[in-house]
Amino acid sequence: MIMNVTQSISWACSILTKSNSDDSKISAKVDAEFLLSYVLDKNFTWLKTWPDYELSDQQVNDYRVCIERRKKGEPVAYITGKKAFWELELETNESTLIPRAETELLVEFAVEALKPKVVAKVLDLGTGTGAIALSIAFERKNDQVVGVDFNRDAVLLAQKNALNNKVTNATFLQSDWFTAIEENEFDLVVSNPPYVAEGDPHLLEGDLVFEPDSALISSGDGLDDIRYIVRTTKNFLIPNGQLMIEHGYEQGEAVRKIFEDNQYTEVSTKKDLLGMDRVTMGRTSK
Repeated sequence: MIMNVTQSISWACSILTKSNSDDSKISAKVDAEFLLSYVLDKNFTWLKTWPDYELSDQQVNDYRVCIERRKKGEPVAYITGKKAFWELELETNESTLIPRAETELLVEFAVEALKPKVVAKVLDLGTGTGAIALSIAFERKNDQVVGVDFNRDAVLLAQKNALNNKVTNATFLQSDWFTAIEENEFDLVVSNPPYVAEGDPHLLEGDLVFEPDSALISSGDGLDDIRYIVRTTKNFLIPNGQLMIEHGYEQGEAVRKIFEDNQYTEVSTKKDLLGMDRVTMGRTSK
């Protein structure tokens, strides 16, 4: 079947649109255009400029495969194997959580907190693709940034992303949280740990169905990993060092209490662009 760019996008939208709502139509078009851009290895401007370009038989077939995978709910980032984050383009795979836009806020807060320091050491716990560690290292090229993950495949992926993005001041280690880390050496520890409770109905929705449970689920009420990180991080921070943790929008109050119960000072929670609690932070004593 011969299809040009316009026809291909129209066909894909008819497959991906789930309802007559504007949101569904917009989401379908975004996915359709993004996946066609990926298949053709062209940017969005090119798609707009060449609407009559006819796809080859192979391109049509590749596009159909992508659209069918997306129709089944598979995340676009897994289909394409890449995701834009901060100023970087990261490779992704099923071993890690897909970097999300709200996590860029954690990077923003981290970079702001480090401004008074000419050089700093930063630790990223549960680094996954390396998104947080690499973004901080990209912004602060004199810093030494370490990312750790218990998953060897994630560590290898983060190392590859460092090479692909030419970030040379970030290193990645396989570590079960702190097991491979020396104590009392970091100015800042950051983490986007698992914080979803087992059995949470959101795990059956959207991209979460395809992402690894180990990157999403924390035992008990979803806060056990955060409790461990907050309790243990004090041993790895310099005096007046800082800890920042991303968490669920309904967990701000509970996470602040965990910080306060562990004698952190200057405890506060930052909100995301929707006004929801997103990142809680605190300092060790001087």
